[in-house]
Amino acid sequence: MSSGPTTVQKSRPDMSDTVVTPAPGVSVTTSQGRGELPRLMVVTPAAVAEIYLSGAHVTSWAPEGHHPVLWMSKKSIFSLGVPLRGGIPVCFPWFGPHPSGTAPLHGFARISEWTLLDVVDHGTSAEMVFGLEDSEETRRSVWPHQFRARYSVTVGAELTVSLEVTNTGQAPMTYSESFHTYLAVSDIRVARLHGLETSSFVDRLAGTDRVAATGEALRLDAETERLYAEPGTITVHDPVAERRIHVSSQGSAQTLVWNPWVNKAAAMGDFGDDEWVGMVCVETANVLDAAVHLDPGQSHTMAVTITVDATS
Repeated sequence: MSSGPTTVQKSRPDMSDTVVTPAPGVSVTTSQGRGELPRLMVVTPAAVAEIYLSGAHVTSWAPEGHHPVLWMSKKSIFSLGVPLRGGIPVCFPWFGPHPSGTAPLHGFARISEWTLLDVVDHGTSAEMVFGLEDSEETRRSVWPHQFRARYSVTVGAELTVSLEVTNTGQAPMTYSESFHTYLAVSDIRVARLHGLETSSFVDRLAGTDRVAATGEALRLDAETERLYAEPGTITVHDPVAERRIHVSSQGSAQTLVWNPWVNKAAAMGDFGDDEWVGMVCVETANVLDAAVHLDPGQSHTMAVTITVDATS
């Protein structure tokens, strides 16, 4: 087993200066993280990563020779039962606010303690499998369904996360899900998102009906919350960092692109006033009219794979 990563230093504007060079072999160790929350530190020959058991939340992934690909707010609150700001939150079994007004935003999965069920050494990558099931508390709290969730995180030259949900009850159930993935960029004002040129979308800020495809790469210049249909591979081109981040989804019907911009970032207690410049959310989702319906015994899997390459 590896004893841990080594690092070299390399400067980039507005991004972490640390480029990670993993040690040989696979190492998965448990420790106390921020807020004394339990976490896994994962080292493979191709990448390093950090995963908190609270929410089964991937907070960091850096493949060999690259800066960290996931963004985390410096003001994120690390406390049991509080959602983390950044990384890959798992939103399930509802999206946005619950109609009751009292249930947690985006469901209970991202603030629940998941159980680590298995760790698989694939030689150049490591796969961690986490489990979450219904309980008396979840059934009593506005979502009275029986379910089994298995969340797999594979850390290597690629980062793949996969959520399989099974209806273990005797009645049909419908749920929403999303991976609210925060990607690190040097400056969102000059970054470009490719792969959405032919997709129509709903502007959730304007409250408009579906908008026709623009035929152009997406450039953000204001607060953005767009829900796109027909997701495939989305590429975030970051010219300042001279890299491209590719987000490929499976089993999802939608992609949501989000950035809070100036005013909303300043109004959020767990988000630095100027941090909006360094991030963009590219969410893999099945929400609203694309929510998943499962009959008893049925399962559904949604997954996303993230890769990164240099442009020079």
